[in-house]
Amino acid sequence: MTDTVIARRYANAIFALGKEDGDGAISRYGDCLAALGAMLDESPVLVLTLKSPVINAEEKKGLVGKLLDRLKADAHMRNFCFLLADKERLACLREIARCYGKLLDEAKGVVRGTLLTAVSLSAEKQAALRSKLEKKASSGIELTFAVDKDILGGMVLKIGDRVLDASLRAQLGILRETFKRGE
Repeated sequence: MTDTVIARRYANAIFALGKEDGDGAISRYGDCLAALGAMLDESPVLVLTLKSPVINAEEKKGLVGKLLDRLKADAHMRNFCFLLADKERLACLREIARCYGKLLDEAKGVVRGTLLTAVSLSAEKQAALRSKLEKKASSGIELTFAVDKDILGGMVLKIGDRVLDASLRAQLGILRETFKRGE
């Protein structure tokens, strides 16, 4: 089984448990998993430790227990992470956090996306763009703003599997193709 399939199953399981405990639990579990995922992103040594077949499950539980103590995780989250340790699935923790984040966004009606521009935008312009996009999408949008000087001007919006390319580079490419065809 691939890591993504495994991660999706575990994320669905902890999400279902959170639903039974209420909306607050779903958010708490999401925050805890996101924090654990961030810790793993910051520490390659921690990732190697959790993947290592040489380190036994009890030692991994001790390590994860300390991380969970730092995060003030509840008993369900602790038991979930200890189950991952027992089943040798701690290596999938980052992917589980990512899958859980998608489930949480879906439940809250939030869409995530990236907006590329040629220059950095002020906070006011970012807020105005976010507001306009939320009105068009009829849902909450979490946008990540990035700068890519290669687009020359305009913007490229990526939301889910959709891309809206309103960049000057794209427009020039279309114009070039039109000239090549002789239209």
